Amino acid sequence: MAAELCLLLLLFCGSTISEVQPIYKPPPGTLDFGFVPAKTYDTGAYHEPGPIGILFKIVHAFLYLVQPNSFPQDLIRKLAQQKFGNTQGDYQKAIYYEIGFIVSAALGLLFILLLPLVGLCFCMCRCCDNCGGEMHQRQKKNADCQRSCFATFLFVASLIISVGVLCAYAANQHLTNQVRGAKKLVNSNFKDLKIFLNDTPAQIDYLVSQYNTTKDKALSDLNNVGPLLGSRVQEQLGKEVRPALDAALTMAGAIRETKEALENVSVSVEVLQEGTERLHANLTDVKVHLSNTLNDSACSAAQAASTCNIIRNSLNQLNINANFSGLPGVSSQLAKVNDVLKIDLSSLVQKGYAAFNDTPDLVVNQTRNILSDIKNVLESIGSNITTFTKTLPVQKILADLTIYLTQSEAYVQDYFPVVEQYDFYRWLGCLILCCMVVLILVFYYLGLLCGTCGYDKHASPTTRGCISNTGGNFLMAGVGFSFLFSWVLMIVVALTFVTGGNVEKLVCEPFEDKTLFKVLDTPYLLNQHWKNYLSGILFKNPNINLTFEKVYSDCKENKGIYTSLHLEHLFNINEFLNISMYTEDVALKIEHIQINLSKIILLDEIGKENLLNFSSSGIEGINFAAYLTEINKSVTKVDLLSFANDLEARADQLPKGALENALKGHANNIRMIHNQQVVPLEQAMKYVKARSTLNQSIRLLKRTSSELMVKVKNVISAVNAAQFLINNNASQVIVQETKKYMDTIVGYFEQYIEWVKESIAMEVAACKPIANVIDTAVDIFLCSYITDSVNTFWFGLGGSSIFLIPAIIFAVKLSKYYRRMDTEDVYDDVETIPMKTTENGNNGYHKEHLYGIHNPVFTSSVEQW
Repeated sequence: MAAELCLLLLLFCGSTISEVQPIYKPPPGTLDFGFVPAKTYDTGAYHEPGPIGILFKIVHAFLYLVQPNSFPQDLIRKLAQQKFGNTQGDYQKAIYYEIGFIVSAALGLLFILLLPLVGLCFCMCRCCDNCGGEMHQRQKKNADCQRSCFATFLFVASLIISVGVLCAYAANQHLTNQVRGAKKLVNSNFKDLKIFLNDTPAQIDYLVSQYNTTKDKALSDLNNVGPLLGSRVQEQLGKEVRPALDAALTMAGAIRETKEALENVSVSVEVLQEGTERLHANLTDVKVHLSNTLNDSACSAAQAASTCNIIRNSLNQLNINANFSGLPGVSSQLAKVNDVLKIDLSSLVQKGYAAFNDTPDLVVNQTRNILSDIKNVLESIGSNITTFTKTLPVQKILADLTIYLTQSEAYVQDYFPVVEQYDFYRWLGCLILCCMVVLILVFYYLGLLCGTCGYDKHASPTTRGCISNTGGNFLMAGVGFSFLFSWVLMIVVALTFVTGGNVEKLVCEPFEDKTLFKVLDTPYLLNQHWKNYLSGILFKNPNINLTFEKVYSDCKENKGIYTSLHLEHLFNINEFLNISMYTEDVALKIEHIQINLSKIILLDEIGKENLLNFSSSGIEGINFAAYLTEINKSVTKVDLLSFANDLEARADQLPKGALENALKGHANNIRMIHNQQVVPLEQAMKYVKARSTLNQSIRLLKRTSSELMVKVKNVISAVNAAQFLINNNASQVIVQETKKYMDTIVGYFEQYIEWVKESIAMEVAACKPIANVIDTAVDIFLCSYITDSVNTFWFGLGGSSIFLIPAIIFAVKLSKYYRRMDTEDVYDDVETIPMKTTENGNNGYHKEHLYGIHNPVFTSSVEQW
């Protein structure tokens, strides 16, 4: 029934899953299916015996000494196959294995047979006044030492017997306590089995319901086909399209920058021309006036002629150095660039960007019908799941199993009082056995107590006190009961020893190390026609390698019943976890997606012609070197302040007069021109900015014009190549990205498949309760509760029974020193020479009570000893 339930749950899940092996499998987004609902099992299949566990370990060690041999797997196999004895040496092997138990049992049998016989003979012997039965005690020098030794040995033996009977009583009580508490453990196991059955449908429903997670994620990706598939296509095409459009947009920016640079050149040149022309006029006036002064007759004098000639020769330096008036204009280039800018190239490029960025919307519009069909397929899968689940008799099977489990539980509950009743009888019987030993111990302890306390060393054996005599009688009573009870005790010890010891060695220890499972897994063991018994029972196919050990180990690890029982041989999950007909249909529909991107125009012919017009605007014909040369020149050829100072120094060399004053006046005029015109041209913001702007603009134009035609052609070629890719080769990119998109969708189903497989293997119908039932029945009930307790019982009771033998000997010997004797030894003096009397014959002693007198000589001799 359990196997059928597992098969149904797998079939229930299997109708919702498929297996697809794509050529390319991208890592899809991880789906979160949550955790399969599972309750915690209450049963803890582990028993901690508590303090009595120390006794259990001692008994295990003793059993190892008795039986150190390993588990006889071959003999057990032959015995199970009814082939034991067919081979020579089987009995020898069995005897060799059981030699420890055989020897111990033989000793116990000798004990059972001989001790009653010895007791009978001993009793008859004492009745004949032999074997210590005569009421006469010989006087010896070491009598006190012997009495003390016998008392000590008997006390030690009694203590050992006491310990043994306490161990037996503790084991007896422990077994009873465990039997009384076993009901809770049994109920816990039944509760776990009910949880096992009741949780399985919920776990199945959860696995099925998680198909919606897969479906919702697939639908989400289908609804976002534009951002997903369209963006992927756009991303791949964008590797060539975007750089081409970026280059065109950069060129549009370069056109605007060129216009601004040309305008800046024109304006800056005008400003600089204005300043330099006014300076040139003033310097020309100064030079004319200075030349007229030098032409004066005073310069003809011998003293002034050389100075005037020097000044006259330096007049050529009074001139401007940077002449911006001679630079070529840029008005024609500016006009052509303005014509180019009449068409907004940036706007055209932006339209190309916009058209390319509409790729996701194109994908959505062109795949709307196909995606609708795929969604219908996904919905049909859900409908099939619902239809299929209604046809499965899961609830009926679970109901039958629940009824069977309930009936079993009711049977156990009804039978449990009977178990407790029989356990009470067992407990009472074991208690009676312990009481037998306790009765013997009571006599021994009372004998020791009375004998020790009532003993008077001054009293003769015939005059011992009543207490001492009573102690001796107690000891003899203990001896008598020892002979009566010991053989009964040993019978119980022998039977429980052989039974409990072999159960421990042949069941409990092999179960703990799983050797027992290896024996059970022996081919053809339990059925001579079946190689594997368990698979033959479950699957009717004994050739399947299904072992008791593997099933137990897997259930112990709380794996799913599908994995533990290898139900793939009865219900192959790889066959039933397959909805490939659906996913193949989905993949086929996705593969037939046709996306046309030919409507995307990156840059029209007007834009391309605009770029060509810019390349032929003539900016590369500007004489940039002339501009840069004039910009780098100083304002004047000579420093006017230095020239004025030099002129004034020259004037000081002339004779005092009008010529000197005129020259100094010209020097002051030159200084004034420097301060009012040269300094502003060099430092005034207007002219500094004009010079800087002219410098930057010329350099910008120089860079822009460098291979301008080649740059424009490269931009146009890149745009044409990108447009060709979109118009002709985009289908390859679309097919490639469509396959990746399809693999992503299918990947969600594959994740669901793997999750269901893993959940069925490890979580659904976890069979821990089955292993717990086995552990409870064998490891806890049979081994820990019963076998350990029984073994400890016979160990304690057997030890007590064995030590009854030395206790009997010491008690008989010691009682002679406590009991009142009928006769005693008589001495002539204080020496140890006994006196012989005629009335007593030649026995060497007399009966004191016949004379009614006290024997002071014997008393004094005893005191000396």
